[in-house]
Amino acid sequence: MKVMKWSVIALAVAAGTSQMAVASQQSEAKGFVEDAGLDLLLRTTYFNRDFKDGVGDVRSLGQGFITTFESGFTQGTIGVGVDAFGLLGVRLDGGSGYNYGAMFELDSEGDPVHDVGQAGAAVKLQFSNTVVKYGDQMPMMPVLASDDSRLLPESFTGTLITSKEIDGLELNVGRFTADSSMPSSSHDDVGLKSIDVIGGTYAFTDNLSTSLYYADNEDVAKKKYANVNYVMPLSDSQSLGFDFNIYDNKFDKETFGETLDTTIWSLAATYSVGAHAFILAHQRVSGDSNYFYDIGDGGSSIWVANSYYSDFNWKDERSWQASYELDFSSFGMPGLFWKTAYVYGDNIDTGAGEGKEREFFNQVQYVVQSGPAKDLKVKLRNSIYRSNGALRDAGSPDLNEIRAFVEYPLSIL
Repeated sequence: MKVMKWSVIALAVAAGTSQMAVASQQSEAKGFVEDAGLDLLLRTTYFNRDFKDGVGDVRSLGQGFITTFESGFTQGTIGVGVDAFGLLGVRLDGGSGYNYGAMFELDSEGDPVHDVGQAGAAVKLQFSNTVVKYGDQMPMMPVLASDDSRLLPESFTGTLITSKEIDGLELNVGRFTADSSMPSSSHDDVGLKSIDVIGGTYAFTDNLSTSLYYADNEDVAKKKYANVNYVMPLSDSQSLGFDFNIYDNKFDKETFGETLDTTIWSLAATYSVGAHAFILAHQRVSGDSNYFYDIGDGGSSIWVANSYYSDFNWKDERSWQASYELDFSSFGMPGLFWKTAYVYGDNIDTGAGEGKEREFFNQVQYVVQSGPAKDLKVKLRNSIYRSNGALRDAGSPDLNEIRAFVEYPLSIL
């Protein structure tokens, strides 16, 4: 299956018939200092991966300090501002025998570093409802997405233009030339040459939206992405939602020789009633290989339904998901949320037989609603992952995983 060659420009033209954005963001700018904010996020992260064959187990505990500064825009036709961040991660546990490499990189002796840190800044300009930002930043688009799922976030260096001149339409155009991964103090340890991104999202109504994106990762791959999201209200407390996502990768054949071209798509249906949500999803991979991501496009650039510990993105894989979500607010416990999911995948082409995998996922999250600890968030997730012999031989062993996060945001300015 191939991505439909929809044009982002055509989408913008179609949207042009809709109402233009009424208010200009820049006309409402209060000033560089007046709209500025300085925040500190304290994040404690624990990872424990227990491989059932007893080899390669990892256990890491770290304390992160994530400081972000966002200025306002100066007043006038063109506003000027600055965004900056400072990151520090301190290893509390997890020596060379158990270190988790996605939290702390290794030093020249092959031992995990005791701390990892980085700072970055970006200059931004605003005209009407369009912002141009150049420097270090953390973009979040389906084809270029900063990973913030461990201790410290991933960052990119480059230029990003975000335009919201038309009501309901957001357009993004960017070029990035450096990628700093989560466990590294370097500004460019991934080896990204350059990646050009163009795309956007348009909300036709409150219940229907679509996204189209294209990325050209120099000497690596050209990627297309499309999404359609629709929610059909059934009553005041019930709705039925559908979410379709599709990626199409075309790899550079001069760099990789044999082709790795691949398509992955997923369709999820969600029935929500009161505090409950029931989800069914199907996902498929087709083409010449596994579906690859985190290849200079960020560790979160896989916006498909069946992405948990496993992304169920092996060659020719078909996977099915059944999951359930519960918001405890209706039961007098606001801030408490639970999700459980079971995903099964088969038809995997390992080259040595059919591969199969399954994952049982649970996550509970609580956010303190009031008092001195207001906004303190505690999240605990567990994945029980199993694969058959053919897939284990291909490099996907059985494991049990626990991830725990404690986050406390502080507003300094």
